[in-house]
Amino acid sequence: MSENVFTQGGLRLTPLTPVFAARAEGLDLRKPLTPAQQAAVSAAMDRYAVLVFPGQPFVDDEQLAFGRQFGEVEETPSLVDQSRRRLADNQVNDISNLGVDGRILPADDRRRMFNLGNLLWHSDSSFKPTPAHWSMLNARVIPPEGGETEFADMRAAWDALPEKMKAQVRDLVTEHSLIYSRAQLGFEAFSPEEVERCKPVPQRLVRRHPGSGRLSLYLSAHIGAIQGWPRPEAMALIRELTEFATQPRFVYSHRWTVGDLVVWDNRCTMHRGRRYEDKVYPRDMRRVTLKDSAPTLEQAA
Repeated sequence: MSENVFTQGGLRLTPLTPVFAARAEGLDLRKPLTPAQQAAVSAAMDRYAVLVFPGQPFVDDEQLAFGRQFGEVEETPSLVDQSRRRLADNQVNDISNLGVDGRILPADDRRRMFNLGNLLWHSDSSFKPTPAHWSMLNARVIPPEGGETEFADMRAAWDALPEKMKAQVRDLVTEHSLIYSRAQLGFEAFSPEEVERCKPVPQRLVRRHPGSGRLSLYLSAHIGAIQGWPRPEAMALIRELTEFATQPRFVYSHRWTVGDLVVWDNRCTMHRGRRYEDKVYPRDMRRVTLKDSAPTLEQAA
């Protein structure tokens, strides 16, 4: 980890890896930011793609207010029965192992089975026609061990790809669906209505990140096809690219502390959760997610 510290707009940035991710200090994100502070956060996100803000003990309304300073907050429709939703606001995503009664979900609970998909490398909302921009995850309750979140820099991965592979994948279009990612874990308990809602959507496999101008792989466990390719050949390529892009040299692993807010750019990173004893210890994490500007096929390539 670099020991260099950079300051801009009251924001102190300490890089966490040689290629991306930084610890960001000096701002109380529960208060409205000045234009200069907003610009500093945006510039840091364009540079580092993942920012770790320690000591941000949000309540839901504060977390939403912070997110709205940077874009449109996406609605978070759930495949789980809404009568079983624990949080009141549909714009706050419940990343926990807790039921509506506040107790740990039973081992065989459908929501627990579905949420195991978060252990796969993915990009948030890539299964939506207009996918996610930034995600903002706040730690409210954490287990004594495990439950880290890992992030992978898809810009650095693209830069390191052999030129022959870059030429092969540059113009490919993939198809994303929640059903594809959950099928990898053997989860098939989808209703006909959910299948209808989870129709595959097309996304570029290679995107240009607007803030930095760099090209980036757009990978996710939600990918289940490449347009124009036989499916087995397509999935073999996606697996090869994912293995390449998640090498340790491209990855930052975050060990959570209560009050941490981690913000990441879904347009140029992947992430995954790590296992913890979720049948024993409560874990309460809450995510606010910004909607991107347009479908990837409508953005500059």
